[in-house]
Amino acid sequence: MTAPPPSVWATLQTLGSSMDFQTKVYRNDTSGLYLWVSYIKPMVDIETVARSIFPYLFHRPFSSLEDIRQALPIDDAYISSDPNDVKAKLLEGYLFIRLHETDETGLLIKAQKTLERTLTIPEVEFSVVGPKESFIESLETNLYLLRKRIPIDRLTVKMTRVGTLSKTKVAVVYIDGIANPDNVQTVLQRIEQVEFDEMIDSSYIVQIISDNRHSPFPQLLDTERPDRVAAVLAEGKVAIMVDGSPHVLIGPTTLVEFFSSFEDYFLNWTIASFFRLIRLFSVTFSILITPIYVATLNYHYELIPKDLLGTLITSRREIPFPPILEVLFLELTIELLREAGARLPTKVGQTIGIVGGIVIGTASVEAGLTSNVLLILVALAALASFTTPVYKIGNTIRLMRFPFILFAEMWGLLGVAFCFCIVMTHLLYLTSLGRPFLAPLYPPRWRDLKDALIRLPFTSQSKRPETLRPEQPIRFNRKKAKEKRDIDE
Repeated sequence: MTAPPPSVWATLQTLGSSMDFQTKVYRNDTSGLYLWVSYIKPMVDIETVARSIFPYLFHRPFSSLEDIRQALPIDDAYISSDPNDVKAKLLEGYLFIRLHETDETGLLIKAQKTLERTLTIPEVEFSVVGPKESFIESLETNLYLLRKRIPIDRLTVKMTRVGTLSKTKVAVVYIDGIANPDNVQTVLQRIEQVEFDEMIDSSYIVQIISDNRHSPFPQLLDTERPDRVAAVLAEGKVAIMVDGSPHVLIGPTTLVEFFSSFEDYFLNWTIASFFRLIRLFSVTFSILITPIYVATLNYHYELIPKDLLGTLITSRREIPFPPILEVLFLELTIELLREAGARLPTKVGQTIGIVGGIVIGTASVEAGLTSNVLLILVALAALASFTTPVYKIGNTIRLMRFPFILFAEMWGLLGVAFCFCIVMTHLLYLTSLGRPFLAPLYPPRWRDLKDALIRLPFTSQSKRPETLRPEQPIRFNRKKAKEKRDIDE
């Protein structure tokens, strides 16, 4: 036999086992009828109830729930007898009002408490020029920041809930008529198929819906800047916003986007291109400099200039360890300092990072554990890794150095080249929402290179990225954008 469907009364009894669930009985002064008001106290704004609800319940005559609903100055109030609906709304911060204690039908009134922090400047993607607003943990506020920048009717928001326990609200945002429907459908389908109990942050979403969940490379770009999300939506991308998370996911994305700061668009295109090239060089230097050091000292002495060879021999004359152990010791020390600085309070973490680096570096050289040349190289590599504007790709770069070091120890520069081929093969197979992750480099999209390794002027970017396959590829008229007319013409 199948179990009988749950009733509203049974739902209230279940919620009543929690001490923060309250049911109070009030008497209407005019009609003499009694009201059973149920609610979860931490979820309800008591001031709103006292100011906007109770005065209309106790001092006006009524004979039915519909009379109460009509008298209330609150739009979000309706009559319901669905147990699941009543339970969900009570958990969100609604009042449930009945005329009799055992009634299965009641009036649900929104009285939700909203606590959120004020808008602040971006902390991870800070820029000297440009807007200083960042997303916060409120989904409604984040949608407001987005609609304020794109005030058009084609900006579409699809809402769903994820998490069997958390019931977290997730919004998929795109511009209808520009975004490719295949990309939108892919995102919606993957989010609706998520099977997880607790969805706390957007970082959970990106790990679950990514094309390759085992890849160290992030396949969706996360940002805390509303201006950046508005800009990529205009290109034809899709944004994923999670209630309770100040970071918004963007897709499909490409590898080169992780090395472009949004501040690049606030600078002259020549300066922005120069900074992008510096970042790409810094990332390459950060990954390869210590593996090349190990490979050169173990297998390729002949590649070292004679003037520099004497310096290296002098610095390593009293080092008792092979280059691989020397490098691993310093690299792990840098990682320990990074983790310690990140986990400690801000002021203490800064002190640990600076003082710890100076003390440990100086002591290790004086003790003969590492060479001063390697200490300089590792410090420069750590400094170069900080130039990445996206935090998650910075973590990937930190991880990639270690397999390169191991391959360099085994086979020298041939091992470095072999490890590079493995990484490139992985990147060639990697996709973001089904789109090539290495685009526009491979497959080559020459038109999209205008905003990849370098950034050309805005007048040259009259078409949206070909990789996204947008429904409306033309952004503006290029010829008119290049025209310069004075007022007397």
